[in-house]
Amino acid sequence: MTMAPLSPRGVAVRLFLTCWLVYALHFATNTVREIYPALSLGDHLSFDVSEYLGFHSDLFAVPGRGAFINNNPGASMVGAVPYVLARPGIARVVTRVQQRRAAEGTAATSGYASPWPLAREFVRKARDRGLDVKFALGAWVMQAFAMAPLSALSVALMFTILRSLTRSTRAAGWLAVLYAFATPVLYRTAQLNQNLLVAHCALFAFALLWRPWDDPATPGRPHYFVAGLLSGWAVVCDYSGAVVVAVLAVYAALRRRDLPPGARARDDLGRFAVGTGIGIGVLLAYQWSCFGNPFLPAQHYMPPAKFTPRGYVGMDWPQLDLLWATAVDVRFGLFVSAPLLGLALYPPGWFAPTRLVGRHEAVCIAVFCGLFLLFCSANQYGRMQFNTGVRHVVPVVPFLYVIVAGVVQRLPAALAVLIGVGTTYWSWCLAMYRDVEIGSGVIDSIAVVSRSGPQFPWLTTLERLGYVRGGTLEIPVLLVTLLVIGAVWLLRPERAAGVSLP
Repeated sequence: MTMAPLSPRGVAVRLFLTCWLVYALHFATNTVREIYPALSLGDHLSFDVSEYLGFHSDLFAVPGRGAFINNNPGASMVGAVPYVLARPGIARVVTRVQQRRAAEGTAATSGYASPWPLAREFVRKARDRGLDVKFALGAWVMQAFAMAPLSALSVALMFTILRSLTRSTRAAGWLAVLYAFATPVLYRTAQLNQNLLVAHCALFAFALLWRPWDDPATPGRPHYFVAGLLSGWAVVCDYSGAVVVAVLAVYAALRRRDLPPGARARDDLGRFAVGTGIGIGVLLAYQWSCFGNPFLPAQHYMPPAKFTPRGYVGMDWPQLDLLWATAVDVRFGLFVSAPLLGLALYPPGWFAPTRLVGRHEAVCIAVFCGLFLLFCSANQYGRMQFNTGVRHVVPVVPFLYVIVAGVVQRLPAALAVLIGVGTTYWSWCLAMYRDVEIGSGVIDSIAVVSRSGPQFPWLTTLERLGYVRGGTLEIPVLLVTLLVIGAVWLLRPERAAGVSLP
């Protein structure tokens, strides 16, 4: 007896669950700067991170006002939501650990076998102040219940978009899997990250304006207000979100012009503007509350750093060398970190009849990617990505991928499979190993994982702390994960419950 094929909605749900699980499995324990305001919001309903000064170089004090991070607060506000819900449980765990340490007399020990001196010092300081467990559980909650589900939702949306364009559930499913695991979405989802959140906001806003799933004969009215709200929130996450607002505002106007009269209203663009204004208003209110001026960014107040003398606190005219590095640097270049996206450089992929998207959408994607690369080449802090991996340019990933999907779909099947498997393995190795600062950058991750086998960042941290013996849990964890994924795709609870998913 053969099993009936899954409905498109059934595939989307299973993609979401699978990606959520895989993304959570690749949690990286880095306590990034955005975590500190999220903790302060959850604990004190405040952005003041004075209690964490000294833990991160991107935290700075403003005399008479408190201490803050040198970036926008959007990602921290997102991360604070699951942390608030998990806070009582985290507090109980922290209390028990501290009581046990006090009883055993081990409060001052650290024993973190990291090759990085600053990482060892961070763990020692955090443990001395009784914050190590709170940092670890807080970072995990924000990743597993904010970043991971949001990225998984973006994969489900990409599947929905591609199914509408390809008219094939099977093709769209496999292409969505490539988007999930062969692009920097996997790598950056491992921790709370504002750049990936900008990408998600941009993708969802673009899709709500575009609505490729509509019947061309009877198109629905785009969701202008929600698209504007998401565009504005991209700016709350990072000032690079200004590119999202500028490009999607123009696209919204073009999209409205092409719709039949029944699918548009006089206040459509006004709704987009109001939604955008709400997001930007949140950022202005934050800057006013924290710094006393709604119009000056956090970077205006931060202490001088290596690149602040260039341009306006690090934002200069576009630099050709930084543009080149953003694209192909072996440590953080977009096309080195995700070779699959190099297919977007294939010219016919942008022109009819090869491309999947319409003319206005292709122009929107090209302009968005071009402007974003220019923004990244002007942001001199992009030169510091040598120790964090691909980051600033991540918002172009979903847009480029729509072009890449059209190229992949037209490749011979054997070649498409070979490229898909190879680039997925490449991306997976980077997400596991993560160290791009020394040696050959991204290339080292493939070499190390191929030689030593799978490794998960959180397990590596536990091994360095001495809680787990090295190399003992990776394979069992991987096998259990595969069994759970298999169950997600093979079991049909909706059939057992008599529910039909159209």
